[in-house]
Amino acid sequence: MTDPENEPENEPENEPENEPENEPENEPENEPPQAGNVDGPVFKAPVSGSQFAWNNDTVSQIQQNNGAVAPGFEALATLVTDLLRELPRAGLPGQDREDAESAAGEVLATIARPDGPQRGALRRALAVLKGVLAPVATGVVAGTAAGTQEWAQKAIEGLTGAL
Repeated sequence: MTDPENEPENEPENEPENEPENEPENEPENEPPQAGNVDGPVFKAPVSGSQFAWNNDTVSQIQQNNGAVAPGFEALATLVTDLLRELPRAGLPGQDREDAESAAGEVLATIARPDGPQRGALRRALAVLKGVLAPVATGVVAGTAAGTQEWAQKAIEGLTGAL
């Protein structure tokens, strides 16, 4: 009679040794594993020049495209760039500030187009900027820093004479 405790265990003969246990069988060696549930953007190709936000209540993004400005629009580019830099001091409510940043970005993108600025798009973006700055220039927006009302008035004058 044999003692079951002293018998060697039967090991499967065809099982290779030192192989990782949870490795997918059909996945190519050089490709990253595929994710199931993802909490954020997933890119399947190279991405550049893009801005993304997720899981945010509010977000304010500015993207500067420093392309060549169309001849004759250099002063406008300087004015709008300065306006973007000073905008946080204006004391605008969140949505108004976002509208101003978006319109300023549109102005800069329009005047840097390789095929030249589209006057209609430029005129509309400038109108939004002037409209958003008007309450600051007239003193309707409370809690603005000293000198902001004069700054907004000068900005509107510069935007008005841009076209």
